Amino acid sequence: MEDQILTLVTFFPALGCVLLLFVPKDRHDSIKSISLIIAFVTLLLSFMLYGMFDTMAYGMQFEVNYPWITSLGIHYHMGIDGISLLLILLTAVLTLLAILSSWSSITKGVKGYYISMLLLATGMIGVFVSLDLFMFYVFWEVMLIPMYFIIGVWGGPRRIYASIKFVLFTMFGSLLMLVAILYILFEYHKFAGEYSFDLLKLMEMPIAYQPQLWVFGAFALAFAIKVPLFPFHTWLPDAHVEAPTAGSVILAGVLLKMGTYGFIRICLPMFPEATVAYLPYICVLSIIAIIYGALVAMVQKDVKSLVAFSSVSHMGFVMLGMFALNTQGLEGSVIQMVNHGVSTGALFLIVGMLYERRHTRLIEDFGGIANVMPFYSAVFLIVTLSSIGLPFTNGFVGEFLILLGVFKANTVFGILAASGVVLSACYMLWMYQRVIYGKTTKPENQKLTDLNWRERLVLIPLVIIIFWIGIYPKPFIEIIEPSVKNILHVVSTSSTVKIEDDETQGAYSVNQAAEETDMVFDSKE
Repeated sequence: MEDQILTLVTFFPALGCVLLLFVPKDRHDSIKSISLIIAFVTLLLSFMLYGMFDTMAYGMQFEVNYPWITSLGIHYHMGIDGISLLLILLTAVLTLLAILSSWSSITKGVKGYYISMLLLATGMIGVFVSLDLFMFYVFWEVMLIPMYFIIGVWGGPRRIYASIKFVLFTMFGSLLMLVAILYILFEYHKFAGEYSFDLLKLMEMPIAYQPQLWVFGAFALAFAIKVPLFPFHTWLPDAHVEAPTAGSVILAGVLLKMGTYGFIRICLPMFPEATVAYLPYICVLSIIAIIYGALVAMVQKDVKSLVAFSSVSHMGFVMLGMFALNTQGLEGSVIQMVNHGVSTGALFLIVGMLYERRHTRLIEDFGGIANVMPFYSAVFLIVTLSSIGLPFTNGFVGEFLILLGVFKANTVFGILAASGVVLSACYMLWMYQRVIYGKTTKPENQKLTDLNWRERLVLIPLVIIIFWIGIYPKPFIEIIEPSVKNILHVVSTSSTVKIEDDETQGAYSVNQAAEETDMVFDSKE
């Protein structure tokens, strides 16, 4: 079972797609039920994966490696560490809840919609388990197709524009990544006399400094577009606003994490010298994303657009913590990936539930919702507080670790990043106050009904996770800590800058990194 568990988790949703092909397209209830069962079994398999996972090991677990296209060195190679495991669990949870949330909102093309959702799940999980760069690229591209249709067919009035923009941005990044992968393939052939896409083997290959800079840049652009990091973020608000609710949940909850995961899995350990060289610039862009995203979110009139721009700010935090290059920062970055998926996914679900009732997302069209939807308002408040990082919620744990790591690396960056926390409280609480409190002045709002049992079933698991991580984050940190320290060890031993793994010791400063990078540039010239 252990040998095949990753294959089962990855391809079980795709099996659901095959089953749905044989169901008549007018049997909507059967299509929805089969999709829900497939998503639920996928979640159970991911829980089994968690139960069998050794939290003390830092290497890849449940590894499978079979020859596939031997002439090119392509293998069916899968494996996970603690970071991959958390993201697989997040994907399985959000896929199940997204399918359940679509029960009444999707009325046209039902069969195609649920096939797209399940195929998307296979693509996302495949990215997190691939240890062969060819497989990684294939799964990266596979998830693009169903998301294009989810936005373009079941989205809002400007869905065609948003879906094409999403595809163009992502495919541009994919092309850069493909070029970088092919360069590494041929370099490894020169180094070892054979072709290989094996990620673990490729990490052992020494790459000269200048090529590292170029190849890191190609990968980094591809991943930065997916994150999205400023200034590559312009596709995100359009895609979020036009996507159906479940599409926005998956887009914010999982797809953005594929970009940050790519940085952690490929860029940092494979190109350590380039990581140090680009570090100051990525940190600056992350700071800009934090502040810019928050300021733009503050002036939005559409609730969904506000949440979309908040994602730009939150993902800036994730990137900044990652490139603090110390234990606290990187652990906080990974935890915040999960936190953002839970909290922002919940916000999109909450906005979608209100939109189904009022068919508007403009903040000015609401007010006094608490008077008629008390349960909805309570859950909305919990998720809002989680998003701004209130203590005892999941957002606090991630932001605290990130800020701790960033302050150790560079105090100025830490102060600037902390301003983003204040700004997030401003725009989220101001939005909540205008939507939920005040007088119910519009007749349409007076007739609203509170959440039904299905909608409560969708939101309650996310509320539980919010408090679980916020009150007792130890199990989550224990899962990722060995992997985090191993990545930092690889970067430290392979680059000019030594990084302390001991949590009680300070890490190098970003200024020091920049200075040493300049020295390397000079020496290479």
